[in-house]
Amino acid sequence: MLTGGPLDVLTGDYLAELTMLILARDRLRDPSLGYAQTFLRQMEECLGLAQERGVRIVVNAGGLNPARLAAELRNLAQRQGLTVAVAHVEGDDLLPRGAELDLPEGLLAAHAYLGGFGIAACLDAGAEVVVTGRVTDAALVAGPAIAHFGWTAADLDALAGAVVAGHVLECGAQATGGNYAFFREHDVTRPGFPIAELHADGSSVITKHPGTGGAVTTGTVTAQLLYETGGARYLGPDVTARLDSVRLTEQGPDRVRIDGVRGEAPPPTLKVGLNRLGGHRNEVVFVLTGLDIEAKAALVQRQFADALPTAARPAELRWTLARTDHPDAATEEAASALLRLTARDPDPAKVGRELGKAAVELGLAGYPGFHLTAPPGPGAPYGVFTAAYVDAKAVEHTAVLPDGRRIAVPPAPVTARPARTEEPAAGEPDLPGDPPAGPLRRAPLGLVAGARSGDKGGDANLGVWARSEAGWRWLAHTLTVDKLRELLPETAELPITRHLLPSLRAVNFTLTGLLGEGVAAQHRFDPQAKALGEWLRSRHLDIPETLL
Repeated sequence: MLTGGPLDVLTGDYLAELTMLILARDRLRDPSLGYAQTFLRQMEECLGLAQERGVRIVVNAGGLNPARLAAELRNLAQRQGLTVAVAHVEGDDLLPRGAELDLPEGLLAAHAYLGGFGIAACLDAGAEVVVTGRVTDAALVAGPAIAHFGWTAADLDALAGAVVAGHVLECGAQATGGNYAFFREHDVTRPGFPIAELHADGSSVITKHPGTGGAVTTGTVTAQLLYETGGARYLGPDVTARLDSVRLTEQGPDRVRIDGVRGEAPPPTLKVGLNRLGGHRNEVVFVLTGLDIEAKAALVQRQFADALPTAARPAELRWTLARTDHPDAATEEAASALLRLTARDPDPAKVGRELGKAAVELGLAGYPGFHLTAPPGPGAPYGVFTAAYVDAKAVEHTAVLPDGRRIAVPPAPVTARPARTEEPAAGEPDLPGDPPAGPLRRAPLGLVAGARSGDKGGDANLGVWARSEAGWRWLAHTLTVDKLRELLPETAELPITRHLLPSLRAVNFTLTGLLGEGVAAQHRFDPQAKALGEWLRSRHLDIPETLL
């Protein structure tokens, strides 16, 4: 990014929900840690180059310890003979104030999602590098825009436009063809990283450096806009961005304009990410080969139930059979299915030695061809991510400037109600006109629609968009909640919310509880729902032939 062409600001998002848990465990081991050490290693190579080119760097790599990372960056600059103005943003760490704020006990980390005005204050004070803790991903883009254009909290439309641009950039190459449903249409062997050209009114153009791989199209941008979002209102600490107002226009090769974004007042509360230790888990995977797969699976489950002493039985035992086997297969691996046993319990002993012993000792008395993918291990702790909400006025958002001065960053002066709802209803838009008429053909959904999916704690997000106006009319009428449950039987008993986004020709689903207690708990085969959209696209249904 630094050598490919001119930039004003280079941003980087280092903090997934799972990352916060990992950093919390690092901090338990060594209180001087808790930040993304990979960023510090990157700066060993890039800090001088960024300063030479006049590129400011804004990252949330500070994690749980932004002050320490800022100090380490100053030490690095000194070792390299550089004088670099480093600032940081803090105040997101609410763990020391847990009782005061009525947060649950037993947490490893509790961090409020801050907005972009602290970053802007650091840049206004001349910072060349700004590191933060937990800010919203989009704040890494909104903050520099606030500083550059002089926006205030009243510039809601402009702020909303910057938030949308920030959401497009936050996952890097996902906006340039990475993880893209129609990847075969572009060379995505080595996709470039996206760039947002921001304007004073909040509009932007998403592009990438010339000569880099991948592509920037309305499709790649739509896919990223749907990622880990829900309905029309996208809540943040600075502004509520209306995703139903987004307009996308291709301005030429690898240039997509985003405009029309409307902003509303943010909620009076801030989201807080809570991480705690959920217990201990272990996994044993049995390989079942050849004939009678179902009968072999049933046998090992009966035998295991007899072999494991009642006193050693974990609180949760879950069996999952993955039919990866093929009939008359040319290789043994292709002839085999996988039977996965997952165990969870607060007591590490109940997912440890006795569990592995019961599995291994079936080896000479079990189903024909008995073997495991790996010897059972001792089990490991797992974490749980949940969200809470606190009054924004109770959070001490602070910009620590390059000269050490500390500036308090006030919350948004005007906020919307209700206070503790993550996404207040925006009103469901009307369905588009009638779907195309004529003959139908049984075919995969993915021939006419793209999808992108991801996780939000224990919930999954699944966005699906049509590639044409006729396809949108069909999709909006056809892909209802009931149809989704039919296509994805795993979701049959879950609460599901559907949102229509006509300006993106998309439907966006929230599948509550699909991921159990979140990615760290490894509740499911695909614990972050990354491939949920691709599973849906592979499912067959009756599609008008005119769309195929």
